[in-house]
Amino acid sequence: MDRDRILLTPGPLTTTLRTKLAMLKDWGSWDGDFNAVTASVRSRLLDIVHGQDTHVVVPLQGSGTFSVEAAVATVVPRDGHVLVPDNGAYCKRAAKLSQMMGRKATVMPVSEEQPVSPAEIEARLAADPTITHVILIHCETGTGVENPLAAVAAVCEKHGKGLIVDAMSSFAALPIDARKVRFDALIAASGKCLEGVPGMGFVFLRKAILDACAGNSQSLAMDLHDQHVYMGKTGQWRFTPPTHVVVALSEAIAQYVEEGGQPARLARYTDNYRTLVDGMAALGFVPFLKPEVQAPIIVTFHAPNHPNYDFKRFYEAAKARGFLLYPGKLTQVETFRVGCIGAIGRNEMQQAVNAVADTLKEMGIPNGKPAI
Repeated sequence: MDRDRILLTPGPLTTTLRTKLAMLKDWGSWDGDFNAVTASVRSRLLDIVHGQDTHVVVPLQGSGTFSVEAAVATVVPRDGHVLVPDNGAYCKRAAKLSQMMGRKATVMPVSEEQPVSPAEIEARLAADPTITHVILIHCETGTGVENPLAAVAAVCEKHGKGLIVDAMSSFAALPIDARKVRFDALIAASGKCLEGVPGMGFVFLRKAILDACAGNSQSLAMDLHDQHVYMGKTGQWRFTPPTHVVVALSEAIAQYVEEGGQPARLARYTDNYRTLVDGMAALGFVPFLKPEVQAPIIVTFHAPNHPNYDFKRFYEAAKARGFLLYPGKLTQVETFRVGCIGAIGRNEMQQAVNAVADTLKEMGIPNGKPAI
């Protein structure tokens, strides 16, 4: 195969040649030129959420989960109590990491095929005044469901509670406006909808809570308040930064702006989603979620109801045709997932559907019809 395989996953994603080429130069981590790249990236990230007046953004080495853990440790006091509405795998991870850091966490179970209910969150906050923060996964990529950020933020603001948003797979694609939606922390990463490469996360912190965050974190490396203060004084990262990842993200953001920013990216991803879902429907596949709760980020499909179906064989056959799919995250029913994000468009999505059709033929499966 003379091209990279297309990554139909929720990250890492397929990137452009321009983004890849940005990584061919070595940078000194304390050099002024690199510090200028970091400063530019931070400023342009704030522009995306219209947060220049209300928030700072703090980058952190590592995968997105590093930044989720860092945000909770930095924002939630050690005697704080978080409420985690749970409709998927990443919600469960947020609750687990909160508990492992010694924060009290209450899980609010939600059906995996439904968005979380702002009214139920409000009832929980009213019933238990010890809750200090809510952790919301904006787009739960375990299924692909979009949770109602603005409505949940309004409930938290009304009750004087902090809101921590995991916007890992939604940031830069779904609209998020800090002027209209109040959040204490919002977390995303380089290798998602900005179409950079993986290796760094970043956390938007509300300026009004910054001083109260000092000393909350029990981790040296993940103390976002300390990282912010140090960067403010020196322009540098406290510890060795992922230099190539940062400059690749800088280049990816430039392309994001050229494309037309968030509205244009959402439009392309929505077109990818429609091409995928319509094409897979023609093969008999059925999405796990109803369309009205589905974000155009990643789609969970029911597995075909056929004795020849085996995900590993299915995956390898699609891979041989140039496409990497993603396993399901559900425990009750067998599924697989297909991402709609990355530096890809309608043509690649149609080619992916064609690859799935060929894979079914190779496996002797007449269609993708599920057991439901």
